[in-house]
Formats: sequence, C-alpha cells, structure tokens
Amino acid sequence: MREFEQLTSIASANEFIQRHKLSFLFIFGTDCSVCHALQPQVLRLMMKYPEIALGAIDAQEVKEVAGRFSIFTIPVLLLFVDGKEYIREARIVHLDLFDEKIRKIYDFVTG
Repeated sequence: MREFEQLTSIASANEFIQRHKLSFLFIFGTDCSVCHALQPQVLRLMMKYPEIALGAIDAQEVKEVAGRFSIFTIPVLLLFVDGKEYIREARIVHLDLFDEKIRKIYDFVTG
C-alpha cells in the first residue's frame, strides 16, 4: 500500500515538488478531524495513480506552509505537474469531482 512521504519543512516540500514530474501534497493539521477523515480516502483514491508522488505536510508543525502555498484553511490538496500547481481543493472535497480532475491531467501527462 502506498503512503504519504512526510515533509517536515518548506525546503523539503519544495524539493519534493521539484523532484517529481507529478507530485501531490496533502496539507493537514494534527488537530483537524476533517483532515484525519479525508486522508485515508485520498490515499485510496491515489492508488489509481501510481505515477503521482504523495507528500504530506502538517500545517500546524510547519507554520510557513500557509504563506508558501497561500493556505487559509486545512485540509488542502494540491497537485503539481513539473513544479506548477494544477489542482487545488480545500476543506470540503468532493472526491468524485477531484478524481475526474486528476484523471484528465494524469492521462494527458502519462498517456
């Protein structure tokens, strides 16, 4: 089973995004019940997309994440292609719609 790579600084998040053609960040908080409920669902969804690198960063531990990614709430789901942000979902995420967005980009990039 795939897991999120835990990122512990802005530098590690930036390096993660640059290192992978397709990268996904799950920005969460340790005290966020929505985050804890959503994370396993997102992980199951991302099983369909093996070429996407998965990273997670705790916004409560790494305070600079808010400024770096213009985050005003958590959780936030970000998909990057070649270091550029293509998809952003926040707080309440409709996984079916999110899946459709990812599928289109994934098929184009990997197809």
